[in-house]
Amino acid sequence: MKNFNSVCGDFQVNEIKQVDLEEYQQRRKKQGRADATIDMEIKYAQTAVTKAFDNDMVDGRCLKAFRKTKRLLEKGANVRKVKISTKQYLKLLKSAPAHYRAVLKIAFNTGMRLGEIKALQWSHIDWNNMMIRLPKDVTKEGRAKDIPINHHVKAVLDSLPRSILCDHVITYRGRALNGKSSLKKQFLETCQKAGIAYGRKAANGIVFHDIRRTVKTNMLFAGVDRPHRDSILGHSLKGMDAHYIVVSDDSLTKAMERYTDWLDEELKLENVDQNVDQSMLKS
Repeated sequence: MKNFNSVCGDFQVNEIKQVDLEEYQQRRKKQGRADATIDMEIKYAQTAVTKAFDNDMVDGRCLKAFRKTKRLLEKGANVRKVKISTKQYLKLLKSAPAHYRAVLKIAFNTGMRLGEIKALQWSHIDWNNMMIRLPKDVTKEGRAKDIPINHHVKAVLDSLPRSILCDHVITYRGRALNGKSSLKKQFLETCQKAGIAYGRKAANGIVFHDIRRTVKTNMLFAGVDRPHRDSILGHSLKGMDAHYIVVSDDSLTKAMERYTDWLDEELKLENVDQNVDQSMLKS
């Protein structure tokens, strides 16, 4: 909004026309801004105008201008397709410090987001049913999510100390990781140590969120059907699946077992090829 107002802030809202928005797009492009960034700035401004319209603060002429202005970025043009290989995963494990190795293993075996892992608490662990029960206030979707615990995640949980200072699963020196960028910075440092390019703009660079895409892709390779892939990663079921398919703890566990069997075979093959220390996976 600050960027948008630096150009259009002197306009009366009802005076903004489509041509003004198009001129704004071209001006920002000349300043070297990415199409996705420009589209996002206009979208934020449109959201503010829409809210004002809903509250009867402005008429609909300006809102119409926003809706008629075409996006610069073609749909799907900036979708990432990066997948982290098993070889890269093992390199990351070997290069990561102990507490971050736990983060990587949980991510690669559940598809959980970095923020979900950071917020994971021991009270979310259902040991009786071997499930992670994420409450809705932890997930990005705003819905509760159930994720089966496979033997890799169980080994991680069994190895982690319980802090007396907090209930968080992932801690450093007994304290929760509260810094917004603490785990992201650790991933950067781990990539650098492993000799793996990091960042969205780097050639063949990876970011932590690519693990989530990798897990879902690997689940497909393992033969896990779409409803169970979506449910484990927290994505909404589509079409009639949303109305007629009900997944249970048992069916989720079987889907996770299928994925884990596939992953174990991949790790075994990579270990044979690269002679990676097997203790790295068990520690």
